[in-house]
Amino acid sequence: MKTLRKFILLLVVVPLIMVLAIQAYFFLQIWWWVDHNPGSTSFMREQESALREKNPDFKIQYTWVPYNRISNNLKRAIIASEDAHFSEHEGVDWDALQKAYEKNTRKGRVVSGGSTITQQLAKNLFLSGERSYVRKGQELLITYMLEFLMDKERIFEIYLNVIELGVGVFGAEAASQHYFRVSAAGLGASQAARLAGMLPRPRFYDKNRGSGYLAGRTGLILRRMGSAELP
Repeated sequence: MKTLRKFILLLVVVPLIMVLAIQAYFFLQIWWWVDHNPGSTSFMREQESALREKNPDFKIQYTWVPYNRISNNLKRAIIASEDAHFSEHEGVDWDALQKAYEKNTRKGRVVSGGSTITQQLAKNLFLSGERSYVRKGQELLITYMLEFLMDKERIFEIYLNVIELGVGVFGAEAASQHYFRVSAAGLGASQAARLAGMLPRPRFYDKNRGSGYLAGRTGLILRRMGSAELP
């Protein structure tokens, strides 16, 4: 009986210690990134690995630029497109999640995620692209760590620099050069709206730049940009 209790205890304690160690790693990494810039993200490495299977010499396009060297047009466009209440919520927009759930239920498939900018950043920094409740739970924990350790401007700065915006294209600077041959600081309103409109399917729109849906979404974002509140 004593051996059985010990075995059961190990079954509970060992996994718990492992989970806590993983959370401690995430917390310390985020704390480091408060004033150090990420060299890459889990999602970048995953995509680069997949692309190198087709082309061993492939390299992602990624150039870090500070927040004040990214056009306010792009900041407003991304907020208008992805997370209108970014400056107000604490990492999770529960109303948006509820609406996404209801929409997905009506459609019978996942057509909307309802994830905030902070949630998207949490996933990109550390997690894979798989869909599961366990991954979503971990995403929420990392989201709250980001919001606890960083202010909104820092969260947004990292997001703008690591977000996927094309095939192997990551961040505002690389995307601006890739599509428009301008710096992230020089993006005009319509250019910024077009980049924001490519989310969440940037690889598809990189290959289908004449999409009518993308043109319509770009126009919608342009109209909404004026009301976007920057952190």
